[in-house]
Amino acid sequence: MLYLRLLGPVHALRDDAELLLGSARRTAVLCVLALHAGQQVSRDELVSAVWGEDPPTSATGNIYTYVSTLRRMLEPVRDRWTAGRLFSSVGGTYQLDLPPECVDVFRFESLRSTARRQRSAGDVDAEVDTVAQALRLWRGDALAGVPGPFAEGQRVRLTELRFATAERYVALLTGCGRHEEAAQVVDDLVADYPHREDLRTRLAVVPPVPGVSVPVPGDGGRRNGGGATGGGRETRTGGDPRAGVTRLFGRDVALRRLRRGVADAVGGRGGGILIEGPAGIGRTALLTAALGSVPDGCRVGWAVGDEGTRDVPLGVLRDAVGAALTSGTTGPATGALVAAADPTGDDPADTGARTDGTDRAAGDDAARMVHLVRRATAEGPLVLAVDDLHWADPATLRAWATLSGQAAGLPLLLVGTVRSGAGPVAGWAAAEVVTLGPLDPSSAGALVRAHAPRPPGPQELARLLDQAGGHPDYLRQLARHGSDPFPTAGLVSTVGAHLSPFPEELRRLLRAVAFLSAYEVGSPGTLPEGCTMTELAAATDRSVEDLAPLVAAARAAGVLASGDRLRLRHRVVVRVLHESTPAALRVALCRQYAKRLAGVGAAPERVAALVLAGEVPFDDRTAGWLAGHVERIAEASPRIAVAALAHAHAQHALGLDRRLTLTAWLARLLLRAGHHAAAEAGWVAARTADPELSGEMRWTAAHSHERRGDFETAAEIAHTALRERRIGPQWIDRLRALLGRIRPSLPGNPTEPQLSRSGLVGGTRDAP
Repeated sequence: MLYLRLLGPVHALRDDAELLLGSARRTAVLCVLALHAGQQVSRDELVSAVWGEDPPTSATGNIYTYVSTLRRMLEPVRDRWTAGRLFSSVGGTYQLDLPPECVDVFRFESLRSTARRQRSAGDVDAEVDTVAQALRLWRGDALAGVPGPFAEGQRVRLTELRFATAERYVALLTGCGRHEEAAQVVDDLVADYPHREDLRTRLAVVPPVPGVSVPVPGDGGRRNGGGATGGGRETRTGGDPRAGVTRLFGRDVALRRLRRGVADAVGGRGGGILIEGPAGIGRTALLTAALGSVPDGCRVGWAVGDEGTRDVPLGVLRDAVGAALTSGTTGPATGALVAAADPTGDDPADTGARTDGTDRAAGDDAARMVHLVRRATAEGPLVLAVDDLHWADPATLRAWATLSGQAAGLPLLLVGTVRSGAGPVAGWAAAEVVTLGPLDPSSAGALVRAHAPRPPGPQELARLLDQAGGHPDYLRQLARHGSDPFPTAGLVSTVGAHLSPFPEELRRLLRAVAFLSAYEVGSPGTLPEGCTMTELAAATDRSVEDLAPLVAAARAAGVLASGDRLRLRHRVVVRVLHESTPAALRVALCRQYAKRLAGVGAAPERVAALVLAGEVPFDDRTAGWLAGHVERIAEASPRIAVAALAHAHAQHALGLDRRLTLTAWLARLLLRAGHHAAAEAGWVAARTADPELSGEMRWTAAHSHERRGDFETAAEIAHTALRERRIGPQWIDRLRALLGRIRPSLPGNPTEPQLSRSGLVGGTRDAP
């Protein structure tokens, strides 16, 4: 039997003997087929999965070779002319037939599903064992070292599932009092992801499983109430953030609003509040701070939504309610709420629910939960909080919406956090929306100073603030590692985690926007910031109509800024998406985008900027295009023109005539911009046989030295050119005029200048 291990370095085992998979791309093909086991995968799909949008011409042939080799390796006893049990190919498609239990990814996902069912049934012991089995399948980073966009996308997806599973496991262990084991889980995960600096904080604050009494540090032994956040989250304010303490910056207004909501609920006037904002903006930190201290007698229940909670009816709401039961004294409704946490159980206290407005008889679990929560508020104030409410299942969302509308007359506060653009949750009219935007410069500066190893200077601080755009996560990463080579692994992971919830199609669009903006981010003011929808459509070979929904979703999520031009909201994301792309792929994409833009007649300065952003090597065709458009580029953006010409001059593979033409333009533009152009002009003058070009370049070199006050060198260049007599008449006149201007500044008697240090005559008597 064949077994594939993908949750770490990729291994294939047949009867406990490991198979040598060979090259990285052959392994990538195997991974694609394995994760589509039982499905037909076309050759074109394999090419795209392994090489992306710009594969080499040999890609199709390589796929055939890889599959043939894999087939021989995995089924060595199969006759060449007989159908295989594992591999099959029909009409240009390939299929790998493996049972799910033979691929560790499928076993991991199956165990997660089993754990969710056990969670719904309230079987904590079984869930602990199942989650532990799921995590034991991991041996490092998923698909480690496997190249290609498919592997990268799966790596991001599976890593987030691993983190979510670890969060749940830590919560279960903590709820069972197994604190040392919980700490070991955190340590092991941090060891596997040393650059994910958010992990320890993320896993240290998960709420324990509902229904288990867990003392919270610093609360005098009370159970998840009073001085601690609901669900066992410890309030962390003040102190040194580098010691693992989370501080809030710039959220005073929002914090006061949430605390006032708690006070109102305690007074019998409840409500619903949604904390809305893009990924990493600080929704969880605000919720933690707001619920870190509630009045005695107020019960707080906290739950966290994730990718798996959408499949568990009322699961996230049951978690919040269950946590609330352990946070204070209980009364008659407690038994009913405990029963409600078990979808198969009956509610012994629900004697009147069949005839009132929540109508349990209709079989509406959401309405039943609403009724039970209302009854629980009769025993005292209640705060229910759900972090990442957008991951909640439909039944939870229905119940939450109903409770939000009824909470005004109850001692009940509902607080949820939602990601911008995640869906209709943020549009509920019954809830007040607290939107978290970027930090103001003063608060952003305070955050940077709190996290930086040493106080940044004014210029460095301004640079960090400009890059992060007020985003707390990016500010922290930049502050901690501002002196490290960009981009740091932590920053790449942070950006990847923020973009991972989006579909692959949208992530590709965001990368294209980043590439179209990369050069101007590195050279501010070179071009109008961002790109147009028409430019994006041309670069991605899509229609504007196809792109419109994706652009709208990205803007709703807060990733794209508003305005006529398409622009990533945070400059640091542009740089990370561009610079973390492997160099070969970056060159290929920029070349492809530039070619498409040029093909539709886009502004040549935009095309040139893409060539520069990708450091695309110049061939004769590209150089010819640049020569034909250099004047227009220079008029629109002199900086881009100079940079593109300098890039072309450095391409030694170009023909000499092309290099001479482009380098001459470089010298002209440098001189026009007031820069020193002697080296470039001298390079052309030494190689050209054209008298006019030679004269222009010698004059350019001499004039460059003249402007710098280096009169002796200017005179030396002029005399050499005049003596050699290989320049056009107009340049003879201009060089003589130059000598006339600088003669009073040359050493010796102005009428009888002495010999220069080089031995050349300093006057004009050698001129023809």
